[in-house]
Amino acid sequence: MNKLALVFTLFLSIIFVSNSFAQKDPKAKTVLDAMSQKFQSMNGFTAEFDFVFQDEIGASDRQSGEIAVKGEQYRLKLPEQEIFNDGKTVWTYIQSDGYKEVTINDVSQMEGELTPSNIYRMYESGFDYKLVGEKQYQGKSVQVVELIATSSNSPFESVKLMIDKISKDLLGWEMYDGQGGMFSYTFKNLKQNANLPATYFAFDAKKYPGIEVIDLR
Repeated sequence: MNKLALVFTLFLSIIFVSNSFAQKDPKAKTVLDAMSQKFQSMNGFTAEFDFVFQDEIGASDRQSGEIAVKGEQYRLKLPEQEIFNDGKTVWTYIQSDGYKEVTINDVSQMEGELTPSNIYRMYESGFDYKLVGEKQYQGKSVQVVELIATSSNSPFESVKLMIDKISKDLLGWEMYDGQGGMFSYTFKNLKQNANLPATYFAFDAKKYPGIEVIDLR
């Protein structure tokens, strides 16, 4: 087979595979739209969460934290790290063994990353989706929707969302990197319509004497 014929054959193979797997399940979209609308109707929320990372050989790491989300703003607390996002600027604060530093980025520098505020609408572009089924999750009946990345440049190959069948709340999600790694988030004690001021999502270095500031903007 000459090179031109080989290239053409590969091109047809790519088109065939892409079309055979590409799908936007209408039932899944109904569930996703309801979840997204529920989030947009809330005046923010707070919750506790468990985070688990499991690698390709089965080793896992577990952490617990707190999260607050309001529109495009969020604040994520982990044992030795805290992330502030006020919609324009992202501060990543790290404190360990007496050492303190904060790294500052523009939100535009974080484009393409999965965040607590954009996961509610990430299905709108860059993903196909299907309704996997229903199961019990945290003692509640949830609908499981799988998002499948349509680009090889996506940081995750697929994401599974656990959506409360009754309330339409997003109770947790699992992200798969395609290399055997899985990241899992589970919400607990979800409180809606939290009255959080804008200052809650901004980092004030003046409150942390001696902190090292790394400004990457």
